[in-house]
Amino acid sequence: MDQFYYDNKIVKKFLYATIFWGIVGMSVGLLLAFMFLFPNLTDGISWLSFGRLRPLHTNAVIFAFVGNAIFAGVYYSLQRLLKTRMASDALSNFNFWGWQLIIVAAAITLPLGYTSSKEYAELEWPIDIAIALVWVAFGVNMIWTIFKRRQRHLYVAIWFYLATFVTVAVLHIFNNIELPVSALKSYSVYAGVQDALVQWWYGHNAVAFFLTTPFLGLMYYFVPKAANRPVYSYRLSIVHFWSLIFIYIWAGPHHLLYSALPDWAQNLGVAFSVMLIAPSWGGMINGLLTLRGAWDKVRTDPVLKFMVVAITGYGMATFEGPMLSLKNINAVAHFSDWIIAHVHVGALAWNGFLTFGMVYWLVPRLVKSNLWSTKLANVHFWIGTLGIIMYALPMYVAGFTQASMWKQFNPDGSLVYGNFLETVQEIIPMYWMRAIGGSLYILGAFVMLYNIVRTIKAGSTVTDELAEAAPLPKVTNKRVAGEGYHTWLERRPVKLTIFATIAILIGGAVQIIPTLMIDSNIPTISSVKPYTPLELEGRDLYIRESCVSCHSQMIRPFRSEVERYGEYSKAGEYVYDHPFLWGSKRTGPDLFRVGGKYSDNWHFNHFYDPQTTSSGSIMPSYKWLIKNEHDRSQTEDKMRAMVTLGVPYTEEEIANAQKWMEEQATQIEQNLYSDPDFAESYEADKKFAKENGLDFVEMKDREVIALIAYIQRLGTDIKIKDDNQEVSSN
Repeated sequence: MDQFYYDNKIVKKFLYATIFWGIVGMSVGLLLAFMFLFPNLTDGISWLSFGRLRPLHTNAVIFAFVGNAIFAGVYYSLQRLLKTRMASDALSNFNFWGWQLIIVAAAITLPLGYTSSKEYAELEWPIDIAIALVWVAFGVNMIWTIFKRRQRHLYVAIWFYLATFVTVAVLHIFNNIELPVSALKSYSVYAGVQDALVQWWYGHNAVAFFLTTPFLGLMYYFVPKAANRPVYSYRLSIVHFWSLIFIYIWAGPHHLLYSALPDWAQNLGVAFSVMLIAPSWGGMINGLLTLRGAWDKVRTDPVLKFMVVAITGYGMATFEGPMLSLKNINAVAHFSDWIIAHVHVGALAWNGFLTFGMVYWLVPRLVKSNLWSTKLANVHFWIGTLGIIMYALPMYVAGFTQASMWKQFNPDGSLVYGNFLETVQEIIPMYWMRAIGGSLYILGAFVMLYNIVRTIKAGSTVTDELAEAAPLPKVTNKRVAGEGYHTWLERRPVKLTIFATIAILIGGAVQIIPTLMIDSNIPTISSVKPYTPLELEGRDLYIRESCVSCHSQMIRPFRSEVERYGEYSKAGEYVYDHPFLWGSKRTGPDLFRVGGKYSDNWHFNHFYDPQTTSSGSIMPSYKWLIKNEHDRSQTEDKMRAMVTLGVPYTEEEIANAQKWMEEQATQIEQNLYSDPDFAESYEADKKFAKENGLDFVEMKDREVIALIAYIQRLGTDIKIKDDNQEVSSN
């Protein structure tokens, strides 16, 4: 027998990071929930604005909380399933410290407005490269460890770990192909419809292969361990694994139903999304039935309680996902708070509770002690469960309310609720309940923190664990008589990984290659022109402030949306959009046809104090846009980058960019003078600065001017006749 030591210290590091970043990420989420109720809670502090904090919250919860939990669970289980120490302590520590530095970089850059705006992929290009390097280090360490194993067959959990590593690498690299402009600014190489498809191929499968498949691997390890029962069905686990990784990769387009995406891609997404319910529920059934004969233990063991609710939450979310992909249901649910409820059932129950159960199971074993208080763990369970219910149910009600109000018509054909703010005010009570539910959930996390700290103090220092196992005997790689094909495949890790890679690449290739390569998928519209330099700069400010978090730019071909917002969106209108900004939630109205709808003064006042122009609005103020001088030093570089991406700026236009911006900005400034209040206040400020020797930034040089220029451009490239027929497309 060989003697060796399991590396418990790396597990401890990731586990403690999981708890720390979980509380940080949830705290930011709770702050955001209260900002729906008190829009100016952080008034005037740009880096604490809703738009800057929202991507920080999602990244902290997904990649810091869940990511560290994945690494902790994988590093603990992989060593024991393979009966060997991790192949390289150096790679393990590089994985840990590299990941923490990435999280810190995200926590700094996102509040400062450095973002690509692509959902769940907001981080800028240097951090994307760092993520790829750290992820590859993790994968190399895992595969190297598999080659060193003393256990011939790879257990089902390891199949999911391998598929996770390969797929996340492919998704991350392809979605984040960007053209850098500066150290923290880049543009997606894809545009419009193509960018949308690639992003949601990534976005949906980031949920599938970061929030789902690794956690299924953890489920297959920790649930049997906690219950002291074998997995219910080996055969079901085989069907579950292969069908899930093959089908999941096709489902991304269901996020873009009724959009400008080609119908064939939408329909593929629907078909495979519906199929997903079978493997997903196969996994849920396998997890729950593993507990057969252990239900008495479930009633008393908080670890199993957390895991049962986690698996049930997974089942609920994976039933609802395929249901939401049906076009008639998606037409109602999309852009509403129904989606927020759906996402958080998965995040809070499946990811959160499985992580909590894993923490409660692991920490006592690492410190060689009993859990300090089972009673407190049960308190955490019930507070957390109540928090999930109080969070999700009001959001479902809010979603149903929004969808119903958005689509109601009077007998004369006009909208019953023509003012979008009427729907916002109607759901404020649900936002209060969500904030209370979120408060309960994070309170439970603090109870866990206290319990774990006391457990650690009562235990011993985490040390590497002595183990022994027989060396792996040399056996032919050929199938032996009576050996099943999959049993043989389980001792061929390279072949298994290759097959898993092929399974996930098929769906992506079928959907993405035609969309990127066939120009006829995006019909051209002759009147659609590139943004002026000032509009391009304004678009970057729109991205910086993450306006896309609350406003969509995609009018679907529904009577209610055309009546409310204007002509439905055409694929050809987005050909110069790097990145696309279609959005996935309407906290505020769609902005795609807002250009020319309001005066420049209205937009100016709206940014300064939204409640003065829109009574009852829950939009925060953006006073810094009006105060800050606009940095236009990189405009020419941005235009050249756009030329590289296919945007037809001429050399003359680039050379005259500053003059072009000056002229357009001066015109907007003159338009603002039409408001006597603005003219009086602005001139008084200018006079005061001059008399006191203070620097004064001309209004035409401020950030708000560029943003107004961009917003006034939106949706104005095509003209519609009275009979609703396009006149400028070819």
